[in-house]
Amino acid sequence: MSAHENLEHAEHAEHASHSNKKIALLISVLALFLAFSETLGKSSQTAAIADNIKASDTWNFFQAKTIRQTSLRVAAEAMTAQLPAITNDETKATIAKQIEAWRNTVTRYESDPKEQDGRKELRALAEKLEHERDTWLARYHQYEFASAAFQIGIVLASAEVITGIAALGWFSGLVGIFGLGFMALGLWAPHALHLAGH
Repeated sequence: MSAHENLEHAEHAEHASHSNKKIALLISVLALFLAFSETLGKSSQTAAIADNIKASDTWNFFQAKTIRQTSLRVAAEAMTAQLPAITNDETKATIAKQIEAWRNTVTRYESDPKEQDGRKELRALAEKLEHERDTWLARYHQYEFASAAFQIGIVLASAEVITGIAALGWFSGLVGIFGLGFMALGLWAPHALHLAGH
């Protein structure tokens, strides 16, 4: 082997070494962002499940209030229908007082701003929790897309190390940028793609 060939071989080896270092750095960065997107996705999923449980519990409480309200309303109406047939004034006054108490309870079950547990307040809370759940789920889906993009980027960058095809490295970086875009959507505009699809 001539000195010129040795020099060319050394330059080629140095270039390959430098290129592999760049790819290793790219893989490391993609893996770091993959860890972030996986962590954010898991916490979003957990928050969505928690809000779903809270919303379900709130709707159950709403339904229980509705059943109790209906029972009291029916009891008050039944007693009101029987009231004219009662001749004893004291009994009539006692029953009228009970009917009034039931009607007041029915009204309180419909809306209780002080305790925040009337049907009106419970419905508003349940709908708010459902909206928050849907936002967490939208975030989770964006982070899932980001994770997939980072994983694909890592595979493409690894393929460049094996094949030496530089285009795979560039494509890997491009896919990583898409992953960052999905992460940004998850953080700041989780419903953006969902809204664009409608």
